[in-house]
Amino acid sequence: MKLNELHPQKGSIKKAKRLGRGDGSGKGGTSGRGHKGQKARSGGFHKRGFEGGQMPLQRRLPKRGFTNIFRKDIAIVNVDQLAVFEDKAEVTYDSLLDKRLISQAKDGVKLLARGEVTKALTVKVNKCSETARQKIEAAGGRVEVV
Repeated sequence: MKLNELHPQKGSIKKAKRLGRGDGSGKGGTSGRGHKGQKARSGGFHKRGFEGGQMPLQRRLPKRGFTNIFRKDIAIVNVDQLAVFEDKAEVTYDSLLDKRLISQAKDGVKLLARGEVTKALTVKVNKCSETARQKIEAAGGRVEVV
């Protein structure tokens, strides 16, 4: 078998019915469009959401608020969650992902001050609240904003 010997199976190709070519063709007269009405006319179709002149649903519903396209998606970590790390450990973005304290890659990590910390940790985050910084430093650790 060669490429020039390939052909479609018998009956798989059907010729398109030619509309409006007389009654003997089976699609003469109204050419399958029925009698009168919008869909029988040329150009007789309307755009999506058209409801026959009634005010469309997307225009009837109230519009509220807006979406800030410059919004940063910051992952939040609290001081009490850092208890899973050993003493003198370095807490980075990757180590937070490994311990599943944050779930996905976002625009950064912010450390907040809920709870207490007892271990001296080196924390490298994008943002940090002042109270969280004081708690880490009081426990003997330090915070680096990267």
